[in-house]
Amino acid sequence: MNGMSKGLIAVLCFVTLPSVRAEAAILTDDQVAQSYIYLLGRLLITRQQQLDFQEGFKWNELVHRKPGAVDWPNPNLDVAYSEAWVAVDETSCTIVTVPSIEDRYYTVQFLNGWGETLANINERLFPNRRSGEFAACLRGATVDLPAGVMRIDLPVKHARILARVALGNDPDRAVELQHQFTLHTTGSPILPDIPKTPIFELEHLPGVDAFDATAAALDSEPDLNPGLEQLQQDARAVAAAIRDDTKERGRIDAIIKQHAFPEIAKAGLTIGHGVIRNGWARPGVVGEYGLDYTARTLVNNGGIWANVKPEVLYYRGGKDDRGDDLTGDHAYKMTFPKDALPSRFAKYFWSVIAVDNVRFRVLANPINRFLLNEQTNPQYGPDGSLTLYFANEKPAEAPDGNWLPIPKGQKFRLTFRFYGPLDGVANGTYWPPALVKLN
Repeated sequence: MNGMSKGLIAVLCFVTLPSVRAEAAILTDDQVAQSYIYLLGRLLITRQQQLDFQEGFKWNELVHRKPGAVDWPNPNLDVAYSEAWVAVDETSCTIVTVPSIEDRYYTVQFLNGWGETLANINERLFPNRRSGEFAACLRGATVDLPAGVMRIDLPVKHARILARVALGNDPDRAVELQHQFTLHTTGSPILPDIPKTPIFELEHLPGVDAFDATAAALDSEPDLNPGLEQLQQDARAVAAAIRDDTKERGRIDAIIKQHAFPEIAKAGLTIGHGVIRNGWARPGVVGEYGLDYTARTLVNNGGIWANVKPEVLYYRGGKDDRGDDLTGDHAYKMTFPKDALPSRFAKYFWSVIAVDNVRFRVLANPINRFLLNEQTNPQYGPDGSLTLYFANEKPAEAPDGNWLPIPKGQKFRLTFRFYGPLDGVANGTYWPPALVKLN
């Protein structure tokens, strides 16, 4: 039985107790750990929101990033990003202007304060309206919109926008298109306060102090996924119990370190309830999570703002064909046969990056190459196969465009992206080839 199921069953033993302090006192260690993992998913979003506004974000204004200039875990280096926090209410919508894009992938993704994808604007969802003006409105709001504007209803009053435009083989054109995305409001929406929660380093997750921010985190953003209400109650019970009780704070902090952290590490191997084959983990859910709050927290930590599977599928490689961790002290190769090249599984594009094992940032290297994709001009073998290499120094047999440099002594993971998943990537039957250790 997984931790989520145990937590939901165990709560039945105390729901009739009169005091939240008493409730917290009889919460099992597992219930405390599960409520922490659940709450952490929200705190990772509020952490980024605070950092964004400290940087200078303003509500309903796009920030156009230079390609490669985002400081997130597992960034997509194939696209130019534009970002915004959007506020709408009963009197005002936010209009997104999407330029005409014919030659490359693009999307405007809306996410809520838990990292759940609410909507996308792109050719997949709007094949007969690939550009123009789209109004993001609060569901049920009565707002007069200009003629010709397509309305998209949101279930929340504020959301995160992440627009992507594929760089392809013409990055300058992609940047031109990126700057043609615009936002403007139809009125003057009431702007929400930014929740004040811990701003922590991703390699140093908060302990018991996470629960000090329970009210700020949970009161500021509803969780739209039914079935997780008990976890919120547990988190609030813990927050009440530790408020003025030093001994209880110590007990809860110990539970987090002894139970929650190891469970996060263990679940991280499979990205929640995902599956590992050939050393690659494929997530069970991504972008929209249902009851799998563990996967949501893991993705918010290791790849914030992930999109839904119909847009992109992410595989994470952390082991070689022998089951050993990947490290820059060794060289590796992976070979795609002619009938299973990565391009077969992606309508738009594929790419692979290497990130460190703690902060999940791309790895610096002398030639400033941070990914492999079609734009690195990989060479194919005489039999039509494709072999990619990951090593500190380029193996003698490796074409330059097939090699991703890895710093010596660095433990790392690979993230393989398939944008516009097709075939086995789309239906869940495909995993990338195993990484073979060469030395």
